[in-house]
Amino acid sequence: MSRKTSEPKETRITNHPILTFNRGKKVTFYFEGKPMQGYLGETIAAALVANGVKVFRYTEKHKRARGFFCAVGKCSSCLMVVDGVPNTMVCMEPLREGVRVERQHGRGKL
Repeated sequence: MSRKTSEPKETRITNHPILTFNRGKKVTFYFEGKPMQGYLGETIAAALVANGVKVFRYTEKHKRARGFFCAVGKCSSCLMVVDGVPNTMVCMEPLREGVRVERQHGRGKL
């Protein structure tokens, strides 16, 4: 039996009973070299999650996976390398055209 493979389904919230989402223009950004789509001004974390990315970094000592957690800049789960700069909190960093994002391994070195 063969299995069909398809693109991951977008997981972006589009309707909410209280919040409204004023989306900017659609932009292309790169996650570990792979082009992805998001909206100008949304956070990098939101764009990654909408594209099916669940692991943002790995801890230094035990190499444990970390992903989107608090979404308000209070934890360190979303630290990633953005345009070559490590330790960027992607839950607070706005998405922009052409930004390059990579998973961070450990503490991140300048």
